Amino acid sequence: MAPLRVIFSGGGTGGHLFPALAIADEIKRLAPGAEVLFIGTADKLEARVVPAKGYPFRAIWISGFRRGFHWSNFLFPIKTIVSYIQSRSIIKEFKPDVVIGTGGYVSGPVLRAAVRLKVPTLIQEQNSYPGITTRLLAREVDEVHLTFESSRPYIGRKENVFVTGNPTRADLEGASRADAFHYFGFDASELKKTILVVGGSLGARPINRGMELALDSLVRNGVRIVWQTGEGDIEAERALCRRYSPREVWVGAFIDRMDYAYALSDLVVCRAGATTIAELTRLGKPAILIPYPHAAANHQVENAKSMVEQGAADTLPDEQIGNRLEEKIMATLEDARLKAMALRSKELGKPEAAAAIARRAIRLAEGRGAAFQSRPAGR
Repeated sequence: MAPLRVIFSGGGTGGHLFPALAIADEIKRLAPGAEVLFIGTADKLEARVVPAKGYPFRAIWISGFRRGFHWSNFLFPIKTIVSYIQSRSIIKEFKPDVVIGTGGYVSGPVLRAAVRLKVPTLIQEQNSYPGITTRLLAREVDEVHLTFESSRPYIGRKENVFVTGNPTRADLEGASRADAFHYFGFDASELKKTILVVGGSLGARPINRGMELALDSLVRNGVRIVWQTGEGDIEAERALCRRYSPREVWVGAFIDRMDYAYALSDLVVCRAGATTIAELTRLGKPAILIPYPHAAANHQVENAKSMVEQGAADTLPDEQIGNRLEEKIMATLEDARLKAMALRSKELGKPEAAAAIARRAIRLAEGRGAAFQSRPAGR
């Protein structure tokens, strides 16, 4: 019998990529012989992270449509056609039993090609206001998996729509704190509070600017910092951090071992994307959430509001970062407050989301009679 074969497509940002990796890990756990292939873009996060996680990766020529007038938009129709042809070719060659899309522009041509080739398809949507790929293809795919019940009205269908939560990686849990201290170059004997500052996989300039203003005071108050800046600001922030001991501040463009970063952190300062929220609640991490103000349908503000109302986080608007970030961090680092927020955060987690979607994907493949059977050539 042939092994289960699965294609994943989703990327551009960690918010689309990491749920896909979480589902892939669960499929490999449930069907150990499964063969998994990721499709993404050559110049985005997935091209580096996916191979590092041990999964094969293929690139297609696609990019998002940029707001306003930009020369790259003239190439968008051509890229759409080429990426569809590339996706169709990869699918015919790999012969997947199921194709899973987790959002972002790269998912569009892959899912559309799979639908046309009559391969079972599944979309996982992270945000309360579904992305354009989900909204366009929801009626065509076999199943849609949502994070929020409030997303249903945007889908345009009622059958085979499931609210399963946002998948998070099991490997985020159980990291050794001793290994984490070593990874970041900190001294485990120094009894300091540690904050993790992360602006998402691409970084967040307003958060970086706020940290520039808060850094001196935080270090003087004995706060240890893990700071992920994104590629755009890394050189400037590295230069700034040279005045501090490496035992006080770690700064990097990207954190490859987020399990270590979470293991060390007493408090997380971050955006309020759906995947970030899912990771925080899986691990029970207190947070100061700074919603991205230009997110579709204001969904990051709504995400943060929900966490604050549940007592699992505090929030700070983008426009107040420069004036209030240091004050907000120091107030939140009080022991009793951290403990209460951690308990409420953990209660909100849905750690079984990835496994639930993985099981549905396997059933989809088996239901079409594709999995574990010999495949005719040129399917």
